Amino acid sequence: MKVTVLLFGQARELAGTQSLDLEIENPLSVAEVFARIVADLPKLARMEPSLLFAVNEEYASRDQLLKDGDVVAVLPPVSGGEQTGRDVFEITREPIDIAGLRKRLLEGDSGAVVIFDGVARDNTKGRRTLHLEYEGYTEMALRTMEQIGREIHGQWRINRVGMVHRLGRVDITESSVVIIVTSAHRGIAFEACEYAINRLKKIVPIWKKEFFEDGEVWVEGHERELMIDE
Repeated sequence: MKVTVLLFGQARELAGTQSLDLEIENPLSVAEVFARIVADLPKLARMEPSLLFAVNEEYASRDQLLKDGDVVAVLPPVSGGEQTGRDVFEITREPIDIAGLRKRLLEGDSGAVVIFDGVARDNTKGRRTLHLEYEGYTEMALRTMEQIGREIHGQWRINRVGMVHRLGRVDITESSVVIIVTSAHRGIAFEACEYAINRLKKIVPIWKKEFFEDGEVWVEGHERELMIDE
């Protein structure tokens, strides 16, 4: 049987490749397949405790058995299209059109529009930042953003939600992620928007790399939620 392994962020850099095709004779678990990869690419071993895994674009436990044709994604800790109904979920490599997104989401039934605009700043802990770069597992990122949208609709009586995350190079003061929530009243729009960005930072498979005057580093999320048992 054959499985494909996709690697992202720092895992991709350490492995020196974006994907691997593996032939295995017997069904193996995610952990066993990763152990086989580490045997050939030992630099990945240092990331093993913090990695998450997905199978066919769904978060998976390490003991999940794989089938022929499965696609396994190796995901560093998360550090952000499609339109579902009247909500908007997109990944882009172009500057985010905030006014255009607002126009797409706002209808006459809303009395409030709350916008979160995450922008690249010029410093981190005293080091001057030159620019950022974002990498993501696009298909899974969109599915996870849609999940967050469903969670929001289940908890608050909002009207619409939009999430757009940029990949690639983001220069200082440019937007990397924009979330817009519309609702009849402002209170729930503020709460839902804050929930959306916090969830996005925890579970959406998008990673950030900071470029400084004296080097570069992948930024790993300190908070994440394992969704494998939900």
